[in-house]
Amino acid sequence: MNKITLICSLFLSTLLFFSCEIQTDFKLQEGDLLFQDSDCGPFCDAIEAVTQSVDNYNFSHVGLVMKDENGDLKVMEAISAGVVLTSLDSFLNRSFDAHNKPKVLVGRLKPKYKALIPDAIAFIHSKMNAQYDAVFDINNDRYYCSELIHLAFKAANHNTPIFKEQPMTFKAPDTKETYKIWEDYFKDLGQPIPEGEPGLNPGGMSQSPFIDIVHHFGEPSKTLF
Repeated sequence: MNKITLICSLFLSTLLFFSCEIQTDFKLQEGDLLFQDSDCGPFCDAIEAVTQSVDNYNFSHVGLVMKDENGDLKVMEAISAGVVLTSLDSFLNRSFDAHNKPKVLVGRLKPKYKALIPDAIAFIHSKMNAQYDAVFDINNDRYYCSELIHLAFKAANHNTPIFKEQPMTFKAPDTKETYKIWEDYFKDLGQPIPEGEPGLNPGGMSQSPFIDIVHHFGEPSKTLF
């Protein structure tokens, strides 16, 4: 197994081995985006350090709520295992705030754009079991968490994006030096660091004018400026 933990990967060994009962009157809907402050160590820290999110929250992962073949709500996510459906409980019980609440916020498409959801989900269904995009290349047929959601809604919106691609950076904002964890990561893959190449991240997606943040399951950490 590759010793480097992949972005958006959530191995069982890093999960909390307990769960909390999620008690809320809020009802998720198909097409909702779940922005997560994951506790996946240095990789998540590096992601959060170079990205900006709505209200300065730290997001390192995002999933999309969709129905499985039985009509039950699950979370589609692109992780190291590829594009998979995960139970809501498993997703929400990964990281907790100081009050033992999931560090997850819910983004929902504004009413005028909800018509995009069925076609976006159809796109995702066509990509189920696709491989994880370890090199963050938006032009290959592999996917990381925010990339797949972006491409799904772009396809649904007649090839017009609702989430903005931005130049990726793997450098610390204070020193402008590449994080060593990324140097080791891409060296291990035998690939150049895609500094400046187009990409997306959960934080940037959370700022899209096409969505509203409609629920806090808990309180993600924040970046203090």
